Amino acid sequence: MLNSRSYFFILNSKKTITNLLKLQLRKIAIQPMDEIKFDNLALRTLPIDPVEENYVRTVSGACFSKVKPTPVKNPKLVACSLDALKLIDIDEKLAKNERQLAEVFSGNVLLPGMDPAAHCYCGHQFGYFSGQLGDGATMYLGEVINKKNERWELQFKGAGKTPFSRTADGRKVLRSSIREFLCSEAIFYLGIPTTRAGTCVTSDDYVIRDIFYDGNPKRERCTIITRIAQSFIRFGSFEIFKTIDPMTSRKGPSVGRIDILTTLLNYVISTFYPEIEEKHKSNDEDRYAAFFEEIVKRTASLVAHWQCVGWCHGVLNTDNMSIIGVTIDYGPYGFMDRYDPDFICNGSDDSGRYSYKQQPTICKWNCGKLAEALAPLLPIAKSRSILNKFDDEFERVYINKMRQKFGLIQKQLETDKDLFETFFNTMQETGADFTNSFRALSLIHLPNTKDFEQSIRLFISTILDQCCDAEEWKFLNKSSVDERTFGLLQQLAGTNRSLLSQFGFSPELLENESIKREKAKELEKMTNESKRKDDEKAWRTFLAMYIDRLKKEIDGDVEKLNVERVRIMKQNNPRMVLRNYLAQRAIDQAEKDDYSEVRTLLEELKHPYDGSDQDTIQLPKPDETTTGAEALPPTTDTSQKHATGACLKPTIYESKAPSNASRIRVT
Repeated sequence: MLNSRSYFFILNSKKTITNLLKLQLRKIAIQPMDEIKFDNLALRTLPIDPVEENYVRTVSGACFSKVKPTPVKNPKLVACSLDALKLIDIDEKLAKNERQLAEVFSGNVLLPGMDPAAHCYCGHQFGYFSGQLGDGATMYLGEVINKKNERWELQFKGAGKTPFSRTADGRKVLRSSIREFLCSEAIFYLGIPTTRAGTCVTSDDYVIRDIFYDGNPKRERCTIITRIAQSFIRFGSFEIFKTIDPMTSRKGPSVGRIDILTTLLNYVISTFYPEIEEKHKSNDEDRYAAFFEEIVKRTASLVAHWQCVGWCHGVLNTDNMSIIGVTIDYGPYGFMDRYDPDFICNGSDDSGRYSYKQQPTICKWNCGKLAEALAPLLPIAKSRSILNKFDDEFERVYINKMRQKFGLIQKQLETDKDLFETFFNTMQETGADFTNSFRALSLIHLPNTKDFEQSIRLFISTILDQCCDAEEWKFLNKSSVDERTFGLLQQLAGTNRSLLSQFGFSPELLENESIKREKAKELEKMTNESKRKDDEKAWRTFLAMYIDRLKKEIDGDVEKLNVERVRIMKQNNPRMVLRNYLAQRAIDQAEKDDYSEVRTLLEELKHPYDGSDQDTIQLPKPDETTTGAEALPPTTDTSQKHATGACLKPTIYESKAPSNASRIRVT
């Protein structure tokens, strides 16, 4: 008969054996991934923090600190992008093993060669130098050399604390992770340079988040995404050497370490700009100048492409600007629904610093801050001269892209800019959908083609359906500031304009509010019938201008030219984008353990330019007034078309957004 000591010995032995078996099975499960080849050049080249303990601290004299991912309970694969995973030699067969992907890409199991580390960087946030920031929720895993001999850096986001986590927990949640996962891939398939997202893995661990900072926290699942890029080094990586900032009194953690600055800059150029390294290897200053000019031009081109698809980043701080000129760090981003040059996608951006129309200016400003960071190695006078090329490059890329979007493929006329401006003004005046209005242009055939008159009628009916109706237009033009507060702000602006920023306003925003209030008064008596009549008049005015320009394109076989023109337009005007309400619908289902919509939406986003064009949406009767994490204020609008529930049940991905989609807030 067993005594108590023998019983506990056997019991503990069983537990030990079980755990060993589980560990061995886990090792066997990941063996097919063991062939992935890692070559961690960044860690071999750049200085590493000698402190190995993982606690929050200032990291001086180093670009990386070694860390380990924090394991999660019961990791589950939400979705994966096979196209992205192929970059690191994970094929269809490996990707079918969802359990294996979840274990590896949650951080629970590290592959041979992975060497996790957190990157140290600083940043100017909302215009002010914030000192040390760093990878507070992300971590470098290593660099894969794939079978094509390409180098790709792997990174976790949401895998736990690092020395740069400050007061946070190093975790990301399902809501924000799905948004980043989907948009990383959506931007790639739109043909815009970007980091990629390989996997999205959630778990049964939870953290508390107060989404809108309004005292209403909720439990959310810890979720990890795997990001892939040539490099995640950013402008802010070069700001760790910054001297004391006169406005914030903060400085970089490695101030004065010109030796590390030189090593970092040489590493970036030799690794990611080899043609510049080869051409200017005998002259340091020329090499640095050529690099700076290239990143200025890449950044200008990047933001030009954002503008052309109506996409806002939301947080264009210097620490969110890639040193290789790709889109990086997807947070409170947003694609415009109705065209609005003052569109702000980030609910926390009270001053509108990162609004749609401000993006080119801010990106150039950020390039200027990079120039300041490089000043010890590249004279500031020289870099500022190079910076002046930003505007020319932006305009070149932007205008060329616009000509393709408008189907102007034969001639380049100076008056084309006036045509583009008229189109944008008409969209704004009528509250038209940005994406679908551009797509509708391809309905218009060249004059003298057999279907020209019919195409004009089709365009008019289609474009009018893309304009918002009277009720939505009144809502969009409604001031968000009550009468009393507005009066106080006006008084403040008249006495001390500098204090406006402390209330989240600027003189420009206050002026916009004033214009909006006047507009709201004008719209009080508007009906759907009167608005549609006004909209048609506005669009026919644009149409006359557009047809006149198209006549100048005609040369040779007009039918053949028209086919080619429409083909180019459809390759440059997407039929669908990742609208906030589509992402939110996928999030809502995922939070109920149903990941099907995330995966379906990803498949749709892979083909943004292909497929048939649908311009209407059939909406079921709504039965919800909120969408979970991204809450929508209750609506008194009882019409089926504008009810909030419409945001939850789209049946056609390329349809214009339901009116209540504008109530979705992302911070």
